[in-house]
Order: sequence, then structure tokens, then C-alpha cells
Amino acid sequence: MNIEHLRLFTRLASTQNISAAGKEFGLSPAVASNHLNKLEQDLSARLFHRTTRKVVLTEEGQSLLPYAIDILEKVTLAEAAIGGEDQQPKGTLKVSAPASFGRMHLLPAMKQFLSLYPKLTIDFRLSDTLTDPVAGGFDVTIRNAQLDDSSLIARKLAADRRIVTAAPEYLARCGEPAHPADLLQHQCINLSGFNHWSFATEQGKQTITTAGPLHTDNGDVIREACVAGLGIAINSKWSAYKQLQSGELVEVLADYPLQSDTAIWAMYSSHKLLAPKIRVFIDYLLEYFGPEPYWEQ
Repeated sequence: MNIEHLRLFTRLASTQNISAAGKEFGLSPAVASNHLNKLEQDLSARLFHRTTRKVVLTEEGQSLLPYAIDILEKVTLAEAAIGGEDQQPKGTLKVSAPASFGRMHLLPAMKQFLSLYPKLTIDFRLSDTLTDPVAGGFDVTIRNAQLDDSSLIARKLAADRRIVTAAPEYLARCGEPAHPADLLQHQCINLSGFNHWSFATEQGKQTITTAGPLHTDNGDVIREACVAGLGIAINSKWSAYKQLQSGELVEVLADYPLQSDTAIWAMYSSHKLLAPKIRVFIDYLLEYFGPEPYWEQ
């Protein structure tokens, strides 16, 4: 089994396009297709369903993918252990992250990172849907909730402090709640499926079931609806810090903090040795965000 054929296989599983995958390795579509045919012959298995529009993994291809990724990671570690031609991290780093956090905070950080590691390519997949890091072939998964998977190691990158916010215009029109119970008299904007807001009060934890005319599965929509004066909402500081700085939003119920133990985590496979490209990526983000991320300052 040829290692370069495996590299092409993993990229094709991601791009679903032979021309695009082959181009990353300087291969013409015909040569790339020939390499994949050779891999299928070596394994005596059909790995892809080919159509005129795209290429998708067969069941056998899906079974091979995590093993192929593991083999390539071990090859990278072996090359780094003996020095190889060049110890600088290289290759493609496949990263999954929440859409809003990735757009607002990861992408702006990549200019300096890629200048430090010019032989690396970042393949970002930004989605608020929780994906399986192993099945998806991700090197690093960024989430604001830990995944219940013992095969993964989680590193905390930054706190994810959540606060209750409202637009000044809404408060002028509807009044400001003085106690969590007052939210029952207000229009609240909810993340779909999460209308129970828990607060720390003098009497202990108090949970309020909130309601309002709008609920959504997107954090950006919640923030913008709140700015538009549609109601009171929970926002992460990393999401709403610019609007708080400009005065478009203000914090309410500051004396009753939300009971929320959330953070931004970087998760990766629990190998004894960490692939250099993953190590430098996580180390860079830890330094970039620092002990107190800029959105808290």
C-alpha cells in the first residue's frame, strides 16, 4: 500500500472531487484517478462511488478512512522523531469549529499562524452541528461543549462566559428586569431547545422558563435580534463583545450571574505522541487567546 495513495485518498474523502484532491498534490485528474484505482486494487475493495458531480466513500471506504488517517499521523510522527528532511510542520490540518466562533475568532488568527508555518494548509469546516471528529477525519475539533468521547483529549483554550443582554431601546420601551423572575414578564429570545435560564440568587439556583416571539438555532441571529430590540437574550461574551463596547447591547441582571460552566475546547485524538501540526496549532491558539481573552478585556 502506497503512503502517497493514502494521502490522496484522505483528501478525496474530504473534497469529494478528484481534480481538487489531485491538484493539492500536483497531480492531473487522470494520474490521481489512476492512483486511486491502484489503491483499490491493492486492497481488493471499491472505496468510492463515482458520479459526474462528485465522489463519495463506499461503506468500505468509510471503514478505511479512520485507519488511513491514523497511519498518516504515525508516519508524520515517525518522520519528526528521526528529523526527516525538515522538522517544520507541514501538510493539511483539518479543523472543525462552530460557525460563529470560527468566523469571528479563528479566521483572523490564521494570518500570523500561516506566516509562522508556511508549509501548513488549513482545511476549516465551520458548522454549529456537532460532528464526529474521528469519522470526519478532523485533526482538531473546536467546541464550546466537551464531547463525550474517551478517545479524545480536550484542552481548554478560553472561557466562554455567558451573560444576559438587551438593547437600550428595548429596555426604554419595556423596562429593565431587576430579578430573574421578572423575565416572565419580558420577551426573551431563545436558542432552540434551551428556554430554561438558570441563575445564582440569594436563595440558590433559580431556573426561569423564558418565552418570546423568536427562537433560533444560530447564535449570530440571537445577537442581532437582541440588537434590533426584539427581546432579552443570553449571549456569549466572545459573540457580543463588540456590541457591548459600542453600547448597542448592555448587560442586564449582572447581580444574578448565569450558572453556566462553559469554555472553548480544542479536542484531538489521544495519541501518546502528538502530531507536530496539531501541537503547534493548539499552542498558538493558547498564546493567541491568553489567560484572559481579548473579548473579556
